[in-house]
Amino acid sequence: MKVVPVLVSADNYAYLLIDEPSMKAAVVDVLDVEKVQAVAEKEGVSIVAGITTHHHQDHSGGNKACSQHRRYTIDGLKFALVPNFKFKVSTYPSIPVYGGFDVPSKTDLVEDGGEFTVGDNIHVRCLATPCHTKDSICFHVTDTSNKSQSGGVFTGDTLFLGGCGRFFEGTADQMHAALSKLATLPDDTIVYNGHEYTGGNVAFGKSIEPDNPAIDRLVKLAQENKVTTGLTTIGDEKEWNVFMRLDKDAIKRATGAEEPGAVMNKLRELKNNFRG
Repeated sequence: MKVVPVLVSADNYAYLLIDEPSMKAAVVDVLDVEKVQAVAEKEGVSIVAGITTHHHQDHSGGNKACSQHRRYTIDGLKFALVPNFKFKVSTYPSIPVYGGFDVPSKTDLVEDGGEFTVGDNIHVRCLATPCHTKDSICFHVTDTSNKSQSGGVFTGDTLFLGGCGRFFEGTADQMHAALSKLATLPDDTIVYNGHEYTGGNVAFGKSIEPDNPAIDRLVKLAQENKVTTGLTTIGDEKEWNVFMRLDKDAIKRATGAEEPGAVMNKLRELKNNFRG
């Protein structure tokens, strides 16, 4: 299993989730189909599925084109085109696009606990994490052909490196529940998030929990890497992400709250107004 980040806008990530034995791939949160297709061609893989974490346009905007991609054959050569291109050649079926109930142009509705396979070997498990949007789904992926390899989780705008998404369609309690669910994944699970927000997140975390040495590790990581997604794990997030550390005394003091939902709500309010 190989995961390739594709920066499709200033801070927005799509991903190729590649089953290396079969050289088949799913595209996660496609926005710009042409950029993703270019990377797929460079990697030498065929896109066989789309996966969408939530309905916001910057994560689902390429679904219509993706789900209508066809594989055309001309003189023995195979290549992908959007079907509006006027070619009268034989067409293979559309690829499936997996997503929650509000995701546009999906072909396959997924819910909490749902499972499917990418290529021949990648097992995908769906984790409902409503809050940022009601239809938010995180996708836990493992390679059945290489069980020693760490799994990964595509978290969309629910969990960021050192942060979490805004509560656009949910509550602080729901975000606490969502992050608590992700915290149950194996500690070595690699985090693939939806945006490159790590620099701002770690500055905020440092302001809340200044004496946490783990946050210093994230500071260093953000300073040394323009692309930070895929470089941290669920175990790391439990050490340095203040939104996953609501029971810590320093965080309770910073928020002036005790109960997890109240701590989460105040943290989000503070982060929304943070200008550090």
